[in-house]
This record gives sequence, structure tokens and C-alpha cells, in this order.
Amino acid sequence: MYFNKKIFFIIFFSFLTNNVSASIKENIINKFKNIENISFNFEQNINGKIENGNCTIEYPKKIYCKYDLGNQKILVSNGKSLVIKTSSSYYLYPLDKTPLDSILNKDFLLQKIKKLKERNLGENFVNYRFIENENEINLFFDKKTFNLIGWQTVDIYQNVSITYLSSIKRNQKLNKKLFVLPKQN
Repeated sequence: MYFNKKIFFIIFFSFLTNNVSASIKENIINKFKNIENISFNFEQNINGKIENGNCTIEYPKKIYCKYDLGNQKILVSNGKSLVIKTSSSYYLYPLDKTPLDSILNKDFLLQKIKKLKERNLGENFVNYRFIENENEINLFFDKKTFNLIGWQTVDIYQNVSITYLSSIKRNQKLNKKLFVLPKQN
């Protein structure tokens, strides 16, 4: 009799844990599906160098970030190319050669999340990890709000970039000119 109760409780709690986990994943997927764009403040740590600013992402694959730096740094993607421009430099990359190609593709991320098992990071956060085009990508979501709260990438050169999101606003009216690539000086 004792043995049967023990097995029952093990099965019951395993089922309960799986339902809670599935519920978090389902809520993240449902919330993420309904996002057309997000605006947020960010803190970015690239190999120990910290930068701040604000960004707007419009799915699929468009981003505009303005950094709080004296060099007037901006990062812009029109969905195909990525420009990083400062007062003294201009870099143009094919978007598909960067980890942002995956991060800015909502449908791709939804498919990945559906297939991946999440890692619980304490009581507040959940993480999904995958490798795409030789880049390790970690996505972080808040367990309570189900918001995307950041990502971490490790590129083929082992550069680690961690981006934390705050003051997140969803589905705002956007100026479409925001994602026009800036011209080189």
C-alpha cells in the first residue's frame, strides 16, 4: 500500500510539473505570436564593455537602436542588411551573417521555442538555447509576464554579447522610416 501511494505521488507531481512547464511555454508562445513590434531600453554587455540605449524591433527582421553614447551610435536593420553607424565609422553587414537574423525572425523563434525544452533560471526566468549558423543563442523570458527580457549570443569568434531589455512596450504605432538604412558620411 505504501509503495502504491509513493508511486502515485511521484506520477502526480511529475504530471503537475510538466503541466506548469507546458503552461509557461504555451503562454510565452501565445504572447510572442501577438507581437508585431516591441520598443525597449537595453543594456548590452559585449565582452565586458557595457552600452545602453533604446531599440525598436518590428517583426520580421527590422531593428533600430540608438545608443546613449557621445559618438551617436545607431544600429539599423531593414530586414536584409544591418548598419552600425557612429559619428566616425560606418559598417554594413548582410543581416543573415549575424545572430540578429535569428533573433529578429519571430516565426523562426516560435518554431524553435516549440521544439526546445526550457531551462528554469530560478523563480523568475526561463531560457531557451539553440545554435544557428554557428552562433549560440540564448533567449530569456520572464515567467510571470512571459515577455522576452533579453538574449545572449556567442559567435564563431567566441564573442559573448548579452542584451537585457527593460521598459518593454508592445505593438506601438511606428514610423516606417525608422528602419531605413542610414547613408554613409
